[in-house]
Amino acid sequence: MIIRPKTRGFVCITAHPQGCAAHVQEQIDVVLARGPIPGGPKKVLVLGASTGFGLASRIAAAFGSGAATFGVFFDRPSEEDRTATAGWYNTAAFHTAARKAGLYAQSINGDAFSDEIKRQTIEALQREVGPVDLIVYSLASPRRTHPRTGAVHKSCLKPIGASYTNKTVDTETGEVSEITIEPATEAEIADTVAVMGGEDWEMWINALDEAKLIAPGASTVAYSYVGPEVTWAVYKNGTIGMAKNDLDAAAKRINTTMRLNGYGRAFVSVNKALVTQASAAIPVVPLYISMLFKVMKERGLHEGCIEQIDRLYRTQMYGGNALTFDDAGRVHVDDWEMRPDVQAAVAALWSQVNTDNLSALTDFAGYRSDFLKLFGFGLDGIDYDAETDPHVELT
Repeated sequence: MIIRPKTRGFVCITAHPQGCAAHVQEQIDVVLARGPIPGGPKKVLVLGASTGFGLASRIAAAFGSGAATFGVFFDRPSEEDRTATAGWYNTAAFHTAARKAGLYAQSINGDAFSDEIKRQTIEALQREVGPVDLIVYSLASPRRTHPRTGAVHKSCLKPIGASYTNKTVDTETGEVSEITIEPATEAEIADTVAVMGGEDWEMWINALDEAKLIAPGASTVAYSYVGPEVTWAVYKNGTIGMAKNDLDAAAKRINTTMRLNGYGRAFVSVNKALVTQASAAIPVVPLYISMLFKVMKERGLHEGCIEQIDRLYRTQMYGGNALTFDDAGRVHVDDWEMRPDVQAAVAALWSQVNTDNLSALTDFAGYRSDFLKLFGFGLDGIDYDAETDPHVELT
């Protein structure tokens, strides 16, 4: 079939296998160009390994420090008249590239929240890998079936306490308008915490600990975001923010477990605002990202997911460096985003932007380009008019 992007709201329902492979290779090339990561991890488990920061974590570990990597993700293979998801194609491409480089790469496709996938992962690690020295928790899902209660929790993106009105952009049409979001109920807050909080991360660490699959000195990291005040109502102070507070609390508990059992450390890394499948769903945020990209690119400060994670590894986690924590015990690689000059420039643009000047005042084109790249579209060297086989085996 000829595969073209088909967007529906904030998602693209098609993906291009060759384009996804090219996108993976772009990220590999970034890491290779920077050379080896001194003292980097050697056996890595990535939970949420197929897109965004999770995929970048896997690529940086494999091609920066020669790590054996095991990934867990939940993606859909192709069907007769339907492409696979981007994460499926990304993982297939990563497996191919890693094994060509002589690196171990294996994955399990399934619900990482479930006890069954935890069991399968542990059995595979015991059989093929042994204790891991880095566990990356990068799951992003709209729902979670609780493995103990069977309850299905659905997350939501809402403010708390009062309705919230601000500018947003329609990522398909480029129309800037005001959006009003009604506040979450207590049940919606609890459900969002259940899906996006720290309970499942803690369950994974406890299961790995019980199976003796955490190596001495190992680290575990989960990813978060704080951002500027303009996004706080729907992020830091909203339902997602409550979930991230729960993630912070879990990090402290996990870190205690790790220390008491002779392992290394557990922490949350606060990363930069970037175009991911998760961030695209959050009202207000795509408009903010479009402005941020313009300002940071003008100052030579722009990074994508792979540059962010590569910098986290090289400047904080490995190479003899020490982690730098904030008052809440989090590590930051959003420091360039949150520079006062960057935020002042974004704030000035925010007050001016409208539909007519969107292209001039923001890098909305860069936002859309990065969004389509997530699904394998807009990559150099790919003939998007050619017939393409959507069926790619994951081996």
